[in-house]
Amino acid sequence: MKTVNDYRGDTDSDKIEAALRDAHDGVVVIPKRKSETDPDRDYWLIDRAILIPEDTTVLLKNCKIKLSDKCRDNFFRTANCGIGIEFPQKIKNVHIIGEGFCTLEGADRPRATGDGSKILACPCPKTYDDIIKYTDWVPEETGKSGKPCSFDIHARSYGTDAGKSGESQYGDWRGIGILFANAENCSVKNLHIKNPHGWAISFEACAYGRIEDIDFDADMSRMIDSMKHNSENQDGIDIRNGCHDIIIQNITGGTGDDLIALTAIAGGVYKPGGSMRTTHVMHNDWSKRERDIHDIIIKNVVGRCKSGECNVLRFLPSEAKIYNVVVDSMIDNSPDGFRHGAMILFGEPDGAYGRNLPGSLYGITVSNVISRGRRCFTVAGYLSDSAFTNIVNQNPDCPVFYVERENGIENLSLSSIVTKGKEVIEYRHK
Repeated sequence: MKTVNDYRGDTDSDKIEAALRDAHDGVVVIPKRKSETDPDRDYWLIDRAILIPEDTTVLLKNCKIKLSDKCRDNFFRTANCGIGIEFPQKIKNVHIIGEGFCTLEGADRPRATGDGSKILACPCPKTYDDIIKYTDWVPEETGKSGKPCSFDIHARSYGTDAGKSGESQYGDWRGIGILFANAENCSVKNLHIKNPHGWAISFEACAYGRIEDIDFDADMSRMIDSMKHNSENQDGIDIRNGCHDIIIQNITGGTGDDLIALTAIAGGVYKPGGSMRTTHVMHNDWSKRERDIHDIIIKNVVGRCKSGECNVLRFLPSEAKIYNVVVDSMIDNSPDGFRHGAMILFGEPDGAYGRNLPGSLYGITVSNVISRGRRCFTVAGYLSDSAFTNIVNQNPDCPVFYVERENGIENLSLSSIVTKGKEVIEYRHK
């Protein structure tokens, strides 16, 4: 069996693409890099996304793939989607499998980070003192107070494309590490993902898939040229509209944003597939594609949101539904004195993402959970017909459930609940 080391090319991207073109048996092997002309570098440095065609398995063997400072693209993307592809066609049997210890790592100086709502900035300081000292976007009164607000910190994200003519000044789906769209019978297994430029893994309109044995290392910041810079939207795993029959298991490490998120965000103005300023690489004509997420299993998760800003697991149905989800065995491994957002966030207040509709979250079972977050379970939308068992809340300052809407919960079964807090359920409106 040939490996990428057997192929010639001017760049590592050229060599990998040559191997993909020659993969007659449907398997491409990427081992540790070897080069007679550059023997000191044993990792692959890519300038553009590795596009995976149908019926292809990419087998990584004890290797590292790193994005170059020239790259404004994914690590991997299914070959059916991208710029100019308005309606990505279904693709089947695409797999990325790691053997041994395999790492995907972001660039030293990324061209862009964050999602479509984040403006690129370079520099993009993270600390309060550096924001006031080195930026021009903080209002004068804020600068005098020495206390930048959340918007001052999170509205911008690091990118060397900042201010460059002809380049988008916002993040988009190209910043997602591994992007699968409209794929069936697909999997991503056994990878360590460090400092992605946005979300690490996104499945959009995918079915009959698995994401397993994934470890994350990100905290919504990067040390670049002796300064700590802001790097937004570093989710671990995002499951998007139209996904169903997906198993997520054996997830570890920490992320800058949500560790795992199920985000069924529908509505809005029409955007064709491959549009910029969005994390959707698919089109959003909901008459032509499914908007809901359903039949998902999430199990064996040990991790946290290292930035402290977000959640371990997030459900976001906006103008859509999420249903039939099994969550089992999740541990918040935050160190003493550290608390991130919620262990699980159910829904959102109506606003930036659209509306949460009654009946939009149901058939959820959650078992064997240990939480240390600022919140255990926050219900900001509508949760019904669901069951929770064997829950341990280790934060004495919060209830097990914090319910933000008057009719936010309905027909929940609760059993074996242990809490250091005073209440199991607290309603904001009471």
